[in-house]
Amino acid sequence: MSIGLNPLSLVVYSAFSTFLVLTPLSFLFERSKWPSRISFKLWIQLILISFSGVTLFQSLFLMGIKRTSPAIASAMPNLAPGLIFVIACTFRLEKVNLSCMYSQVKIVGTLLCVVGAVMMSLLHSTPAKSLKLSEAIFNEEKIIGCLYLLASVFVLSSNVVLQATTLGDFPAPISLCAITSIIGVFLTMIVELLQNHRFDTGWPNLRLRDIVLYSLMGGTVSGLCVSFNG
Repeated sequence: MSIGLNPLSLVVYSAFSTFLVLTPLSFLFERSKWPSRISFKLWIQLILISFSGVTLFQSLFLMGIKRTSPAIASAMPNLAPGLIFVIACTFRLEKVNLSCMYSQVKIVGTLLCVVGAVMMSLLHSTPAKSLKLSEAIFNEEKIIGCLYLLASVFVLSSNVVLQATTLGDFPAPISLCAITSIIGVFLTMIVELLQNHRFDTGWPNLRLRDIVLYSLMGGTVSGLCVSFNG
């Protein structure tokens, strides 16, 4: 993004790379787990996972990085375990028993995640030439960026809960990630076309070899993390 690349284009490249990396693995290890038919309910779940996990989450996260810094962005996902716990409890997918040590540990962990992410956001480095302390702390651009990051983490947490539900009907995490990645590619391209009336493929200062390497590296890491996040 520092060289002028559109965040949506970056999402398309990384999601397509995830699809290319995971598709052979899904054929090798999970072909026997594929359902005989895909129901309408499962199609809806796949589309929701694709849009929220690929298009919406990554776009919000990249816009947040652009307005804040990689350090703050790396701290925000620490909120995800706590948010996942809260969302799962809200939809009664997780039982909470305050007398049970397991539930107590989860609640304490959730609070620690929230405190850690908030402290990291507040203690971000500010420019040395700031004239006023209020201007250094209440930086409008960074506040907007943090809101983007918070929204992206909430979307990610909701997506993980939806994935956990979907795996009951489609018990193949690698295949699920590959399918949602390719669906996400097309959904992201549609969003970019609606937003910019064109698909920007320009990489101003990069060679084709660098594009392929960066995309494959990002796609591999993203695919493996999403496939084995449960």
